[in-house]
Amino acid sequence: MIMKAWWVVFAASIAVESVYCAMTEGQMVAAVKLIRNVCQPKNKATNAQIEGMHKGDWDQDQNGMCYVSCVLGYYKLQLPDNSFDWETGVKVIQAQAPPSIAQIALVSVQNCKDAVKTLSDKCRAALEIAKCIYDQNPEKYFLP
Repeated sequence: MIMKAWWVVFAASIAVESVYCAMTEGQMVAAVKLIRNVCQPKNKATNAQIEGMHKGDWDQDQNGMCYVSCVLGYYKLQLPDNSFDWETGVKVIQAQAPPSIAQIALVSVQNCKDAVKTLSDKCRAALEIAKCIYDQNPEKYFLP
């Protein structure tokens, strides 16, 4: 009987832990702000460029493209050959995404696993990944 009770407590603790692993909406906003505050000045991307990407403007100069590369690098989503590490993306989403975007983000990442067409340019490859994710569901675009 004690062993059975222990398993129930153990299973319940796993269920509770998995519920509380994801970020809250507020934590996600703070994380996005942090990443933007690191990557924007590092790459000299303007507010207009970043806001433009959130509105579907993917005609970006090197600064805008490298900003996206920095964002993807923060989560280790770009491999050394510049391809998209979508499997890590799935793990990050499962561990951190708020429930409001988790399912949409998972589908987007999986649909974009072959988004990179320009492996020779890290920044352009990052932009191709971000554009693909955006195109999956523009209203729920989740990159900083």
